[in-house]
Amino acid sequence: MTLIPPDWRPVAATLVFVERGGDVLLIRKKRGHGAGKVNAPGGRLEGVETPEQCARRELGEEVGLRCGALRPVAHLRFHDRTGGYDVRGFVFRASACRGRAVDTPEAAPFWCSWDAVPYEKMWEADRYWVPAVRDDGPVRGDFVFEADRLVSSCVSPVGAGGLARFHAEFDVTGEDIAA
Repeated sequence: MTLIPPDWRPVAATLVFVERGGDVLLIRKKRGHGAGKVNAPGGRLEGVETPEQCARRELGEEVGLRCGALRPVAHLRFHDRTGGYDVRGFVFRASACRGRAVDTPEAAPFWCSWDAVPYEKMWEADRYWVPAVRDDGPVRGDFVFEADRLVSSCVSPVGAGGLARFHAEFDVTGEDIAA
């Protein structure tokens, strides 16, 4: 059973959980959708950009980092029944990054232990799927909100038999999703 309606028209966005030892890089978002909340660096796909290209660009723009390999770990769908923000989310993990995380007009970065992720400062749904990202996923998740309040959710692990399809879901562009 799907929680997302058939007429769902999302924007596509990415998140990148950068790891260093047992720590993860998070940001306090300074502006735009979710300003004031804590999340991982990321943002919206632009034009013919793929999720991976977007994740790399946003990581540089938001915190000044360049990363090596990105591993897809979650494919998420968010729907707000009140006509709010609908998002198709592509989530990655990265461990080999260059540079130093810096404060920008968009984000204030900080490192914390995976054991100390501040869920109380994040989107309500994050407590249901971020632990799977910590454990290396991969997962799919559907989340339904009403006026930014979570009303239903479903998170499912991707079994070995579904990995090829899971990875293929990341082979899209912003234009594909907008169409």
